[in-house]
Amino acid sequence: MGLMSLLFGCAPKPTFRSVDAEQFAREIEREEVQLVDVRTTEEYAEGHIPGAVNMDVNGEKFDAEIATLDPSRPVALYCRSGRRSKLAAERAVKAGFEVVELDGGFLSWTGDKEP
Repeated sequence: MGLMSLLFGCAPKPTFRSVDAEQFAREIEREEVQLVDVRTTEEYAEGHIPGAVNMDVNGEKFDAEIATLDPSRPVALYCRSGRRSKLAAERAVKAGFEVVELDGGFLSWTGDKEP
């Protein structure tokens, strides 16, 4: 029994992938990916990646909002610079989601943008 707990009790903690803008663009092209902008509503209104839904990671409702997503589908997250999206990614992983995060955030995004 001791060996079994050593083998299974120390399993690596689930994590997320942090990718550059080029890889992120490929990730969000996949039909099943759920794209989430975790900035404030004001930042989102100033411009965002087409198809993104806004769920402010610092808002009181973030955990409830992220729970409305389909856990069987991957989630792609981004913020302005990459700091908040890493925090959001950790929370989404804990909620059971497969997550990819845009390293460098919206500032590094070179693809299409919506006003």
